[in-house]
Amino acid sequence: MIAFIRKLFTANSTSPDLKKFLIVGLGNIGTEYHNTRHNIGFLALDHYAKEKEITFEEMRYGQMTKARHKGRSLFFLKPSTFMNNSGKAVRYWALKENIALQNILIITDDLNLPFGTLRLKPKGSDGGHNGLKDIQAQLNTPNYPRLRFGIHSEEKGYNTVDFVLGKWTSTEESALPERAKKMNQIIESFCTQGIGPTMNQFNGT
Repeated sequence: MIAFIRKLFTANSTSPDLKKFLIVGLGNIGTEYHNTRHNIGFLALDHYAKEKEITFEEMRYGQMTKARHKGRSLFFLKPSTFMNNSGKAVRYWALKENIALQNILIITDDLNLPFGTLRLKPKGSDGGHNGLKDIQAQLNTPNYPRLRFGIHSEEKGYNTVDFVLGKWTSTEESALPERAKKMNQIIESFCTQGIGPTMNQFNGT
């Protein structure tokens, strides 16, 4: 991983700033995608911004905002490239802000996890998720942290595309504020305590 980090930041000719973090919430732009399962990354970042009273601004390849937490600089990105091209935005802002690979956290939905389950991992496959697939292609590695939010349904024979692009049920929606708050805690722990202790504390909660 270290060799790749050096390769990724060759253009900057400087070592990454290990006190900077890029938190990326995956989703699709447009009102038709608002409040859909595939946009859980956007929801998580919107909830964090609301709690911290910070505002997103339109920037290159997405909406951005920034916060400080215990001496760390946290950059929040909601890509405007649509899900299938998320990697373009991630790579651009990681290079621009000189952020290390291990300090990039991707928040995404996961069809294989029960609804509301939170799973933080330091690396992994794309699991058939097009956003993660493009990020892996753009970064040239699957070794980047990701926080998965379970959206699995017990319903049989549903259309996967329609399901992930569908709206939350009333039961799911009522659980989202508590789940979003938990994701906020995971984000801040990831940036201060590191991925190992954060996984031990929060995975499965």
